[in-house]
Amino acid sequence: MARIRVLVVDDHRIFAESLAAALAAEPDVDVAAAGSGPAALRALERAAAEARPYDVILVDAELGGPALGGAPAVGGSPAAGGVPALPVHRPEEPGAVDGISLVAQVRAARPGVRSVVLAEKDDPRCAARALQAGASGWVAKDCSLQRLLTVIRGVLRDETHLPPALLTGVLREMTTARKHRTESEQLVESLTPREREVLRCMVAGLGRKAVAERLFLSPHTVRTHMQNVLGKLGVHSTLAAVALARRAGVGPAEPVTVRLAGDVVERGSQLA
Repeated sequence: MARIRVLVVDDHRIFAESLAAALAAEPDVDVAAAGSGPAALRALERAAAEARPYDVILVDAELGGPALGGAPAVGGSPAAGGVPALPVHRPEEPGAVDGISLVAQVRAARPGVRSVVLAEKDDPRCAARALQAGASGWVAKDCSLQRLLTVIRGVLRDETHLPPALLTGVLREMTTARKHRTESEQLVESLTPREREVLRCMVAGLGRKAVAERLFLSPHTVRTHMQNVLGKLGVHSTLAAVALARRAGVGPAEPVTVRLAGDVVERGSQLA
């Protein structure tokens, strides 16, 4: 029997323990748990290095809430006799991420892993964001175990699972997001090549001085370009310009690599 390896990612200890134990009772499911985004990413990396990758992660839509506490959660296969303890890491560690961000990171780093988002309530906007981030399913936390298992097995067949009541709202949200992306792309296209370079530096988080050094321009010239960028994009702040650029698919400028006496130094990746 092919076994399904599942990672539960939830920072509510009671829920994580209960779900892990319920899934562990299934004869074809191995389950582990993590209490934060960074802990989940480490678990995925470790499992891949051991050639035992996870197939599905179940991610709390509101990941990042209260700490789990010190004791471990439970779960796993009962084949060895009893249910082994599983470490649940605490979400207050540095680098904590929310559920949707975790889905996007897993999609980028581990495209073979399917993500299913577990939610307290049906939210079309959040569900649309989850799908755009790479989730294959959205399930209510109060659904039955059989429903959840159906979704887990379905996403492994490349199916996408959404509650029927959410379909109309999710389609509306995704259509609106696509429209906003198109408008943002048109605004970015109105920039000159140099202004687009400056915008990519802004997306990378570079300040005026760092942009000037990177592009071999004077700070005054960079200031002028930045003002032109804000004006053409119709925004009033760097943060708003970066948000619009992200919607248009503009990525950050690549770090500059400088070699000094055999050492490699990366520049252009910090705020000035």
